[in-house]
Amino acid sequence: MTEEEINVNMMQPPQIYVERTLAMVKPDAIHKAENIEEIILRSGFTILSKRRIHLTPEQASDFYAEHYGKMFFPSLVAYMSSGPIIVMVLAKENAIPYWRELCGPTNSMKARETHPDSLLCHVQYQALYGVDDQRNAVHGSDGIVNAEREIRFMFNDSIVEPIPVKQAAKDYLERAVNITLLAGLTELCKKKPEDPVKWLADWLIANNPNKPTINDNYKVEES
Repeated sequence: MTEEEINVNMMQPPQIYVERTLAMVKPDAIHKAENIEEIILRSGFTILSKRRIHLTPEQASDFYAEHYGKMFFPSLVAYMSSGPIIVMVLAKENAIPYWRELCGPTNSMKARETHPDSLLCHVQYQALYGVDDQRNAVHGSDGIVNAEREIRFMFNDSIVEPIPVKQAAKDYLERAVNITLLAGLTELCKKKPEDPVKWLADWLIANNPNKPTINDNYKVEES
């Protein structure tokens, strides 16, 4: 590398990948949404989009589809559709792990013991507002694939960068495609339609878990 090339490289600012994640304030903590937003901003996040919505049971079921069949699924759906929530798209370098760390463990009792400074553990910060594994005040995407899916679900007009290749692509197929495709193929075998390709295509369109189906009567706030 020549001296000129070195000087040019030194003049260029470092490129930082700004990650995005979905943050959610759950029904039991909606009255503390402003406090939570203040903490988010003080922690260096940028709030790209924000809205207040009230999920129907069907929408809550679609959002948490990966937990379908688990013992807690019905109560989770009932809780998440019990009142309005605030959803936000947060941006920051390594936003996903930073937001998860700020939220603290999913289990509120554990959060009190291991993460006393996590979000909502005193008047500012999840365990003070959290009650158990489900009523734990806030939600954060657990990875790039889920962040993209959840942002698209809550903000259907959001532009999300293409899914990366390699392991991230495998994760995407595993978590966002294979589950739905397997369910569709199972139904296909049960129905045995004359035109299986067309039937499967129609089924996938009707049962697309990423299809934006949120209808809310609340004012959409964006910042």
